[in-house]
Amino acid sequence: MGGKMVSQLESELESPKKSTIIYPESDGKPMADNTKQFRWITVIHGNLSWLFANDEMVFVAGDLLWYPVEGSPKITQAPDVMVIFGVPKGDRGSYKQWEENNIAPQVVFEILSPSNTQKEMSKKLLFYNRYGVEEYYIYDPDKNELSGLLRSEENLEVIESMDNWESPRLGIRFDMSGEELQLYHSNGQIFQSFEQIKEQLQQKDEQLQQKDEQLQQKDEQLQILAAKLQEMGINPDELT
Repeated sequence: MGGKMVSQLESELESPKKSTIIYPESDGKPMADNTKQFRWITVIHGNLSWLFANDEMVFVAGDLLWYPVEGSPKITQAPDVMVIFGVPKGDRGSYKQWEENNIAPQVVFEILSPSNTQKEMSKKLLFYNRYGVEEYYIYDPDKNELSGLLRSEENLEVIESMDNWESPRLGIRFDMSGEELQLYHSNGQIFQSFEQIKEQLQQKDEQLQQKDEQLQQKDEQLQILAAKLQEMGINPDELT
């Protein structure tokens, strides 16, 4: 083995290898602590996904780790739901902002559960404020309490009243007049759960079946009438 090759190998052994930075795709925490929290997360995520289904440059994610700073895997949050305008739809293991034209999520939702602490929520607020979120909504389904923050210049500022508030980015409306939060699409249609949508589809299917049965009955009646006319020597086609 030549001296040059030996010295090269010694140099490689002596110099530490550059460590590959790992960005975990899970924080080890469950998506939700209870069925109520999970229902709200899925309702908001599902309806926002449908709302922007035809816009290829709006990405809606649920419980996805967001890394705003390259090289800093400890700086991360996983919003219950986040909406990012200006990036394409598609599967991701995490949202690495520097790989997405450095576009931060513009809208974030957090659904509270009894396990959420004030300290935890304060850290989330600081994170979202620091890294560019424009609209931040927090809903406590147990207490039916909704709060929102909107970016004004450099910081997120509290929205004074959330009742009938309309999101500047999403165009959806928040209604707090009832026993629980109601969300409405810009066309006035209420946000619905998968179960409610399934029930409506089943009702429409039953209505279509009833119409088919009614048409079949009318067709049978017409066939009977045509047969009787033919027995009487009358051609039904000549009557039309």
